[in-house]
Amino acid sequence: MYNDIVGFALTTPDWLHTLAEVGTDAGLFVFAALFALAALRAWRAPARDLALVIAGPAGVVFAYVVSEVIKTFVREDRPCRGGIATIAHCPPPDDWSFPSNHSVIAAGATATLVLAWRALAWVVFPLAAFVAFSRVFVGVHYPHDVAVGLLLGLVLAPLFALLLVGAVTPAVRHTRLYLARLSSVR
Repeated sequence: MYNDIVGFALTTPDWLHTLAEVGTDAGLFVFAALFALAALRAWRAPARDLALVIAGPAGVVFAYVVSEVIKTFVREDRPCRGGIATIAHCPPPDDWSFPSNHSVIAAGATATLVLAWRALAWVVFPLAAFVAFSRVFVGVHYPHDVAVGLLLGLVLAPLFALLLVGAVTPAVRHTRLYLARLSSVR
């Protein structure tokens, strides 16, 4: 399947190659912007809502760290090291393929954003799928790398975020009281 996808990718126009390469990383920045937007939206909402937005990126980081640990044990070579032509330059030899960190981050951001703001689902699920597929399309990951990455992000990030919400919610309440006191003194 990898060879079929990469072979097809090489027959597509150059603008699509650029979109896939830039879109892979740009998609992660879109997720960061959506977290900022969700935080603005939840700023005056109940404390738990804002705490969930704050805990979301921590869940994504947790899933990413687990992914990095798995990479050190599995040590799967990138498929682009097999002599096949690809769109993207192949990462260095010590940058392992399994699982795809981009997919972990995209899926983790998707799952935690949907927890905090369900209406974003129609935007973030397709964006995560695009980020994941683009990693195979440009030739730096096998399909199973991105599939496992998506699964890790979808499961680990929201679970970790939900575990943190109980600790973050009181901190949000305390911070809001402190800021209210500061504004009343002026």
